[in-house]
Amino acid sequence: MEEIIKKIRTDLRLSMNGAVSTSMRDKGINYRMNFGVGIPRINEISEKYKQDQNLAETLWNDDVRELKILATLLYPIEQFSKELAMSWIVEVKDQELREQLCKNLLQNLPFADELVEESTKNSIEYIRSTGYWLFARLCIIKAETLEKINPDLLLQNAISDLNSQSMLLRQSALNVLKYYGRMSKEKASNVLQKVSHFESSENFMEKEMLSILKFEFGVES
Repeated sequence: MEEIIKKIRTDLRLSMNGAVSTSMRDKGINYRMNFGVGIPRINEISEKYKQDQNLAETLWNDDVRELKILATLLYPIEQFSKELAMSWIVEVKDQELREQLCKNLLQNLPFADELVEESTKNSIEYIRSTGYWLFARLCIIKAETLEKINPDLLLQNAISDLNSQSMLLRQSALNVLKYYGRMSKEKASNVLQKVSHFESSENFMEKEMLSILKFEFGVES
């Protein structure tokens, strides 16, 4: 395994982009090391190696941006447990890694619905954000696990978080409503009905969210 990790690090060094790395650091995305390698190139590097549980866990445990993303690509889905999934979710702090984890790994798990429900009920905002993003991904791919999720409860939680002070959490919650509503006219109507009280709200943010959703679903204001 040490030889494989050496080869991966060599690939990353050869693809390093210092300007991107500096820009990420300036935006508060902090890792022990960040090569600034683009996602398409990271995907290319992952294709050189077989999926392997031990390799993926080793990569994830190193505080290097690209290695963590590679871990989400190289972990065998059938060996990824719910307990490990929740522990990874707890460790995710930045949006890029959140999106990559949901897209590359979590959305494909047979218990993705349980991860959504547990994460979106968590009192910690960044964990709820990951749960919301995972639900949005399930909507995009129309995953079978969607059928196991109580949409009314999830939508109500997301609507509550539209007033969060966290811009990231607000965007994550809004994506839940957008992607759920995109699945059908009936679902879009359900979303708009649940936020219809925003129409008479004195809260500017709520009115703005309603306008965004109406535009999203092609409804005239």
